Amino acid sequence: MADHILVLNAGSSTVKFALFDADKLDNIVSGMVDGIGNSLRLEIDGSKEASPTALANPQPSSDHGGAVALILSFLDRQFEQLTIGAVGHRIVHGGMDFTAPALLDNVTIKALEKLAPFAPLHQKHNLAGVAAARTAFPKAQQYGCFDTSFHRTHPWVADAYGLPQKYYKDGVRRYGFHGHSYEYIASELTTLAPEFADERVVIAHLGNGASLCALKDGRSMASTMGFSPLDGLLMGTRCGQIDPGVLLYLMDRQEMDAGDITRLLYYDSGLKGLSGISSDMRKLLASDRPEAAQAVDYFIFHARREIAAMTSTIDGIDAFVFTGGIGENARSIRARICDGLGWLGFELDEAKNQNNEAVISTPASRVKIMVIPTNEELTIARKAQNFL
Repeated sequence: MADHILVLNAGSSTVKFALFDADKLDNIVSGMVDGIGNSLRLEIDGSKEASPTALANPQPSSDHGGAVALILSFLDRQFEQLTIGAVGHRIVHGGMDFTAPALLDNVTIKALEKLAPFAPLHQKHNLAGVAAARTAFPKAQQYGCFDTSFHRTHPWVADAYGLPQKYYKDGVRRYGFHGHSYEYIASELTTLAPEFADERVVIAHLGNGASLCALKDGRSMASTMGFSPLDGLLMGTRCGQIDPGVLLYLMDRQEMDAGDITRLLYYDSGLKGLSGISSDMRKLLASDRPEAAQAVDYFIFHARREIAAMTSTIDGIDAFVFTGGIGENARSIRARICDGLGWLGFELDEAKNQNNEAVISTPASRVKIMVIPTNEELTIARKAQNFL
């Protein structure tokens, strides 16, 4: 086979992957390894060329290296003479300096390691995936693609905090995340709805991680996420927007240290913390417990509030896009969010929404409401192809 591009998206307990033809960027196969730290399990997405059978396959090593080894062993079984020309990695934080994809050499990796405190839930796992891939593919070019890069077009007022400016110069600023997803949606708008591609658009990436992005002329003008992927919307296990005074109280009165607060904000809050049931929106919607309903109500209330805030940063709104796991699939969540935004010009077509159509607004709606599945892996593959 001709050279291929492998995309790796390493998280704390999973490594997602996608294999692309290096010339046409056809997605040959994609999937995920979960269970890192326990018993690894490989799940393959539907593909004409690869068996869709999920494989339970414990490895001698259950770390990120073992996860990449499991992916490799699957690819070796499925494809003869497979050669990987490049590996594209999703790296959550690029800080102030990495505003474009970068070759992952030793110097670059050391610089990215210093950003781990900015994204403790993601960065070290992203880099563990890089280390495993460099060992597995010593001849392939390794590239880092950064979630934060897409948001470097923000005006200063959207990035700065109300702190002395020396902190801004030291890197304490709003970076924004989910950049690959927003970049993909922006590119899709040029073909799916070209009349809106350069207009005022708000995108809602709603999933286990959730955020909003305001676009004007196809560029990011503001995002609900800030210095870290904690800010803004309520997420699966992350708290979203919170008064800093709460953190001071937890330190002073509850005697919590930085480690305690990190665990609380990243792992034990969000839908999981509010409901006491699950971080999975599907389980909360199916539950009859009042705590589940409260968590869903909170999610919807704050989504509406932040949509209005994002709209104000671009002087109005012409189109709105749902994406991400919740945004693409949870019809009732979409309906309830739009139901409270009639004053902004949102008018949902219930039948189209239930049918999960690409456009779910009525013809009379002042705002065109769309559902566009995201594809972060393809965005990363495109960048790796540019290098090749």
